[in-house]
Amino acid sequence: MNVKVFQLSDCKEVVALWNREAVKYLYKPFSESEFIATFIEHEHVDHNCLFVAKNELGETIGFAAGVTSTKIPLGDVAGYITTVILNEGSTDEQYDALIDALEARFIEAGKLQADILFFNPVKLIWNIPSALEHEHNNAPGISKKMPLYTQLIRRGYIDRATQCGMYLPLKDYIIPQKVLSKEEKAKTLGYNVTLYDPSLHYGVNKLVEALDNAAWKKEIPYHAEAGDPIVIAEKDGLVVGFAGPVIRQPNGRAFFCGIGVHPEHEGHGLGTVLFYRLLAAFKLAKCDYVSLFTGETNPAINIYLKAGFTIEHKFSILRRELV
Repeated sequence: MNVKVFQLSDCKEVVALWNREAVKYLYKPFSESEFIATFIEHEHVDHNCLFVAKNELGETIGFAAGVTSTKIPLGDVAGYITTVILNEGSTDEQYDALIDALEARFIEAGKLQADILFFNPVKLIWNIPSALEHEHNNAPGISKKMPLYTQLIRRGYIDRATQCGMYLPLKDYIIPQKVLSKEEKAKTLGYNVTLYDPSLHYGVNKLVEALDNAAWKKEIPYHAEAGDPIVIAEKDGLVVGFAGPVIRQPNGRAFFCGIGVHPEHEGHGLGTVLFYRLLAAFKLAKCDYVSLFTGETNPAINIYLKAGFTIEHKFSILRRELV
């Protein structure tokens, strides 16, 4: 087997390989244009970190992709493995050849570790097992069912955590009475959960600063200024919590950045009310479903399960020190 840097002329065979092998593990099939947009034209692409494996007949039997950008979380020390796909039944030696190529490129780029982690900016879409017509926009790790998982463990990678992909169809969703009662109790304390209106509400920037989440500091003010609906908790006009934004993606999936409550206003059930009101807002916006991922040990998983979400897929996060 020969491993070489990917060339555009390899695209057709690699896409065929992906659509034959990767889809067995619920990854969404690619068209050639979708493959190019994902792996070749991505803003963080490293063309020297894309590899193909050829057999003695010159046929493509494997593909590997990684990310070495320094402009992403942990990018100063970590190289990200995006995928390693080989024909079914491939040997340890064949997997080693592709993984060796990725790790060598990481070391060449000055990386100290190899990671499979949700910070990887290359998003691999996967289909919901119980509703294959629906999809999630990012695979935050790899399935233990994949041969790649076994190969990485064999090479000394550490399975650090499990991320759960979760799903909720919205057709029959209604807010439980317990949550409505909690909302009424919060109202007696002066809190109101509603949609953000810049003419009535203020303090979005101060809220996200207090929550100290880098993504929220950028995304929530942007969506607020753009006029995208955001569910908020407010008291006397001051925004003390948010959930959203409320956006329907073209595939019917509900998109949102997160949910947060100002530390000074926790303990009144606002997070729960915001979450359930967000789901109701998604249904009103004609979203078909919500999908998300969360850590298996994250207490938030219990909130999702109580709301009717199901765990559809589990992904492992792995790391290996390179030097």
